[in-house]
Amino acid sequence: MGRLDGKVCIVTGGNSGIGMKTAEVFGGEGAKLILTDVSDSNKDKVLAKIKKQGGEAIFVKGDITSAEDNEELMRKAVETFGRIDVLVNCAGVLEKGLKPIEEFTDRDYDFVTNINVKGTMSITRAACKIMLEQGSGNIISVASISAKLGISGAVYCASKGAVVSLTRHIAMRYAGKGIRANCICPGTVWTPMTRVQLKDERSPAAEEFYNTVEKHSDLSVGICKDVDIANILLFLASDESRVITGQAIDCDCGCYL
Repeated sequence: MGRLDGKVCIVTGGNSGIGMKTAEVFGGEGAKLILTDVSDSNKDKVLAKIKKQGGEAIFVKGDITSAEDNEELMRKAVETFGRIDVLVNCAGVLEKGLKPIEEFTDRDYDFVTNINVKGTMSITRAACKIMLEQGSGNIISVASISAKLGISGAVYCASKGAVVSLTRHIAMRYAGKGIRANCICPGTVWTPMTRVQLKDERSPAAEEFYNTVEKHSDLSVGICKDVDIANILLFLASDESRVITGQAIDCDCGCYL
C-alpha cells in the first residue's frame, strides 16, 4: 500500500521544481492530487507521470495571490475528490540578485512577499476553511534555512521567516481541532529557479549564502535535489508524522550546525 493512499493533496507550484517533483512522489504513494501553478507548461508531462504510476490528479491553473483563484481551487478539489486532507505550499520565488538590507528595492519586496507571504497565506486561509469543516487537515509549507540563519537576500529571509511564524500560528490556532501544520527549511536545492542564482546571478549576498551552506553542510551527499525535499514532504503528509506539529524542520545537509 502507498503511504498516502486515499489522501487528497493540493500541491502549489506544481508546474516545476520542488512542487512538480513532490506531485510525482505523492502520486506514486497513492495520493489524489490537485496541482496548481500560474504556468501550466509542464502540465501534461507531470499528469502523465502520475497516471503512469496509477495515481489520480488534476491541474488547476491559478494564482495563489488571488483569493478568487484559491476559493475556486478548493471548490474544484472538493467537487472532484470530496475533501482536502493535505495542502503543500511549494510555490515561492527569489528576488533577482538576493540583495542585502541596504540594497533591496521596493519592487523586490513587492514581488517576493506577494508570492511567498501573501500567496502562501491566501491559499492556506482557503484550505483551512475546508479543513475546519471536516475537523481534520494537514498544512505543510516550504520555508528556507535562510529564515533561521539570516543569510541570503533580505527580502527572501524575511518572507521565509514569515512562513515559519505562520506555521506556528496555524499549529497553535488549531490545536485540538484535528489540523496540524509544519514547514521545512531547506538549504540550497537544485531546481530551475536556483540554477539561475547559482550560475548567472552570483551577487555578493548570494555568494555569502552559498559559501555558508558549503562551509557547514555535508558535501558528501552533493547538492540537495528536489526529490530529497519531496521525500521529506511525503513523510510530513503521511500518518507516520501524526505527532509532529508546529515544527520548522531543517533539511540543509547540516549547514545550521
